[in-house]
Amino acid sequence: MSYLWAQSRGVTRPHTLSCQGRGILLGVTCPMTENGPHDSAPLAVRTRLRAFGVHVFTALGGALALMAMLEAVRAHWAAVFGWLGLALVVDGLDGPLARRLNVAAVLPNWSGDTLDLVVDFLTYVFVPAYVITASGLLPPVLAPLVGAAIVVSGALYFADRRMKTDDNHFRGFPALWNALAFYLFLLKPPPMTATLVLAAFVALTFVPFRVMHPLRTVRFRRLNVALIAIWAVLAIIAIAANFAVPPWITAGLCAVGAYILFCDLMIRLIGRSRA
Repeated sequence: MSYLWAQSRGVTRPHTLSCQGRGILLGVTCPMTENGPHDSAPLAVRTRLRAFGVHVFTALGGALALMAMLEAVRAHWAAVFGWLGLALVVDGLDGPLARRLNVAAVLPNWSGDTLDLVVDFLTYVFVPAYVITASGLLPPVLAPLVGAAIVVSGALYFADRRMKTDDNHFRGFPALWNALAFYLFLLKPPPMTATLVLAAFVALTFVPFRVMHPLRTVRFRRLNVALIAIWAVLAIIAIAANFAVPPWITAGLCAVGAYILFCDLMIRLIGRSRA
């Protein structure tokens, strides 16, 4: 039927096939005129390819998670956090790229949100849970139970539609298990202390306190970005030194981490005390 319609409009079949040949892989629709496809068709293809490139960039985080897991199996802990650090960079850049290129509108059949959750679960929860379990820094009997609790609580958190607020805060502990694994290696607390602290954070996953997004929360954004940059530099130093760093670096990393997690809670408590 489409061929007969095209003949009645004076459009030959080769034009139709040529358009489909360029666009079929990404679902590009090429409007037809009596002279053939509109000149905007190649532009539409380029736009979709750029948008799809953002999805590929996001999916790269899954490959970085695999690299981290391979290093974890070999107990190369500093290398693990190097790969997870690169995954953090990808996670920080893909969102702005997606918004700039309007990926959701250009590729409505591909869910960037779902892709992001899949990759984030690997890099923030699953690989760190294995690292924590296999680290040797927890009691051997309890380590598998802690790892299982991290995976289960992380999966439930990612399935919670209330995990993010309208003002770019997280609701509950936002499954930052990659960061907690990093601090576990940095501080190396006694095994039982580490177990209790990790269990407390599993419980905090379901407590409705707010944790700010350090890059997207409007309040104190410049300060937050500056602190994240300082944290990144100190973390790179710690990883390069295999966590054998002077106390001032450890103190700086702990101070920034505590600020990110509990800043909003402290502001609310101070506000209530003054009311």
